[in-house]
Amino acid sequence: MKVFIIMLLLSATFFAQSQLDDTILFAPINTKVNLSLHEKVPLSMIPRIISIHKAQLFDSNIDYTNLAIVSGAALTTGIGLHIYQSNSWWKNERSNFHFENDWDYALWLDKLGHFYAGALVAHAFSSGLEAANFDSENSAILGAALSLGFLLYIEVEDGYGPNWGFSPGDAIADFLGAGYMLTQYYVPFLKNFMLKFSYYPSDKLRAGQHQGGNVIDDYEGQKQWLSLRVNEFLPSSIEKYWPDFLMLAGGVGVRNLDGSGGGQREYYIALDIDAEEIPLYGPAWQFVKNTLNYIHFPMPGFRFSPDGAFFVFCF
Repeated sequence: MKVFIIMLLLSATFFAQSQLDDTILFAPINTKVNLSLHEKVPLSMIPRIISIHKAQLFDSNIDYTNLAIVSGAALTTGIGLHIYQSNSWWKNERSNFHFENDWDYALWLDKLGHFYAGALVAHAFSSGLEAANFDSENSAILGAALSLGFLLYIEVEDGYGPNWGFSPGDAIADFLGAGYMLTQYYVPFLKNFMLKFSYYPSDKLRAGQHQGGNVIDDYEGQKQWLSLRVNEFLPSSIEKYWPDFLMLAGGVGVRNLDGSGGGQREYYIALDIDAEEIPLYGPAWQFVKNTLNYIHFPMPGFRFSPDGAFFVFCF
């Protein structure tokens, strides 16, 4: 599935960045906002700010050419995903629709992956909508809704698989991930907490011993990260010494999975890069930087559980 999420991101054209002035607190999704702990937003202001941003869903400013391109890319991606899933898992193996509670599967790393996917796909859709001149608020709302619909479609198809089933846990994680992206729009401070992903093929996959033999279920090669914009939390007297591009990330991975809830979780802490600080500007570059901020790049880090280890490149 992540292969097609990447395709969807690449096909989102470019990110139409709105301008942020002194009176408006909202910004395009995932655009960095210098809103530290020392700058609190009165809750009483939120209804007034929301009313400022209300706009017609469709108006004469919509770029219907770009909208058609984005819609076509999303539809093509969806069809491609259906074909891939069908050939990989569903073909000749359909059963009656059923639910499957798999809370212990992959020690919850799969649930974190669904949370991440919900936010990432919402980012792709919202960016495409902004490229078609939808205003930022409607782009965020529709992006989250489309993300949830896209991922729930996959869950429904899994519901017909004899070896899978519709997973309530996966669906909840999809909903929360798309919701997190939307919440970042209304609460810009949350943009200081970035969801990220990294992957390096596991030993089992490289040796041809992984059941299924595909990247999607190679959880022992995946890590889910939450990266923190450190300088937004430091006192001003210290913040000037911390590089703006340098983030701190906490990560989780797994190993020795047995497919039945057994295995070990691994916990990491590592440095990370804030792609927002790359000195490239303009709508297209903004989209690229925002998208890069969903990836944790190889940086020095530690594994502190279940055993300690230092990595020059923690990925």
